[in-house]
Amino acid sequence: MEPKRLSSKRKMNWNRKDLLGLEELSREEIEIILDTAKSFKEVSTRPVKKVPALRGKTVVNLFFEPSTRTKTSFELAAKRLSADVLNFEVSTSSVSKGETIVDTAKNIEAMKVDCFIVRHSISGAPLIISRAVTAAVINAGDGCHEHPTQALLDLFTIKEVFGKVSGLKVTIIGDIYHSRVARSNIWGLVKLGAKVVVCGPPTLIPKGIEKTGVSVCYSLSEAVGDADVVYLLRIQKERQQENFFPSQAEYRRFFGFDSKRSVFTKDKFFLMHPGPMNRGLEISTEMAEKENSLILQQVTNGIAVRMAVLYLTVRQIQ
Repeated sequence: MEPKRLSSKRKMNWNRKDLLGLEELSREEIEIILDTAKSFKEVSTRPVKKVPALRGKTVVNLFFEPSTRTKTSFELAAKRLSADVLNFEVSTSSVSKGETIVDTAKNIEAMKVDCFIVRHSISGAPLIISRAVTAAVINAGDGCHEHPTQALLDLFTIKEVFGKVSGLKVTIIGDIYHSRVARSNIWGLVKLGAKVVVCGPPTLIPKGIEKTGVSVCYSLSEAVGDADVVYLLRIQKERQQENFFPSQAEYRRFFGFDSKRSVFTKDKFFLMHPGPMNRGLEISTEMAEKENSLILQQVTNGIAVRMAVLYLTVRQIQ
């Protein structure tokens, strides 16, 4: 199956076997992925949710960190493209005996696999693996660096709702400092012409982030005032080894998004969150389940976007 809406001109312009981050992609390359995802979304509505695009290919989920949505989404995406899928379990592997991630990847590649989906707590791990193997490598989140497919599914969802990304105001609230999701979204949104505002405690806003093309605001009510999209980030308790704010109650008081905060927004705005949510901390249950919440739509769109990424990258492997 060839994606119906992907023009031959755009298809010819995709020549990467790896997807490591959105910082390195051009606007055109991002749009190629989004166009391809649009053509693949219909597959998940069929009685038989499968096409033969990657039949005979093998995709390895190489996850060194826990994951539910991303790992499951990639597995479903690969299977719907008719690829074989191997799920790598770190706890029962030679990594637990001291084997390096490069040796692990090379040994698995020797079994003639075609693609690695890599999640790791260390920034740059997917890049290191990509330099050591000839198989395609897709970054599923590395440390505090990037999470490109999350940002791509967010861009896809925004475009699906608004029909565009350019000219929209997107406010990203929370732990910008530790968030690979925020970094990838900033690169993607700015390249597609959105106005991006980041908001959070000063201790969780990286110094010099304005150089990426975003604006910084420390008042939630001001930041969401005319936003088309309010994007809430999870407070990553596992990554915070220092006290970046006095307490969870303090964070919730100033930056938690609930019905009281929503009065500062436009009458029509949309709410997004990459998951998993800390209900009652960065977002209230009431707001998470309102009609303008796109959270579950993001999850649905993740499969189509990851199908597109797998299709485009794996097909570069001879």
